[in-house]
Amino acid sequence: MGRGGRKKDRDEPERRCIATGDSGSAELLIRFVLSPEGAVVPDLAEKLPGRGAWVSAERAALEKAVKKNLFSRAFKTQALVSDDLPTQIEDLLMRRACQALAICRKAGVAAAGFEKVKETLLRAEWDGPEDAERAQGVALLQASDGADDGRRKLSRMAPPDMVFSALTGSELGLAFGRPCVIHAALLESGATSRAIRDIRRLAGVRGLRGEEDFEDSARDDPVAARKSGSSEPYSKQDA
Repeated sequence: MGRGGRKKDRDEPERRCIATGDSGSAELLIRFVLSPEGAVVPDLAEKLPGRGAWVSAERAALEKAVKKNLFSRAFKTQALVSDDLPTQIEDLLMRRACQALAICRKAGVAAAGFEKVKETLLRAEWDGPEDAERAQGVALLQASDGADDGRRKLSRMAPPDMVFSALTGSELGLAFGRPCVIHAALLESGATSRAIRDIRRLAGVRGLRGEEDFEDSARDDPVAARKSGSSEPYSKQDA
């Protein structure tokens, strides 16, 4: 992925998931290595030395790798793996995502709150078919436990592949120093790209989707969102 989570023009090396057998970009896989004691250790930053084994960032794939002890086969030696590895991965990815978002906030490329996010989307360059323009260069984050009405209004303003709902309101709040955040937006930057990668992987592990959760959003007129003056009724804290 390039800046802002978009695909790069140049080819990237592919990795093969030991659970599914599928090959693809490392962007949506998780690397594991063996510790000196022979324990399976997640390498989310992909910096640990040694031979790596890759698993798709999906709970089913992680559970299969653990249940069938596919790590021993991949490392060609007995590997010790914790039964709750998928839950550990979910927790680590959540923490990494929140830390990455905090960096985006400090870098001045993040906004939180319905009105501020809406303003960020409106100020962005809009592109696409005349009847379905979307804001470009902005990633939209929406709490998975937020009210559907407010989420839908903003979702139809952003490209579907740049809408994410992997984090809860309290988790987004951790990144922004608030009790709860329902809507957030990220502008294109290197920090944003790193944050989105962890958010994408977390969404896979949690089985959460973004824009596609709203089946009728494609029938809404995204341009109408520019004229809407409504505010998000979900939480006074998200302002």
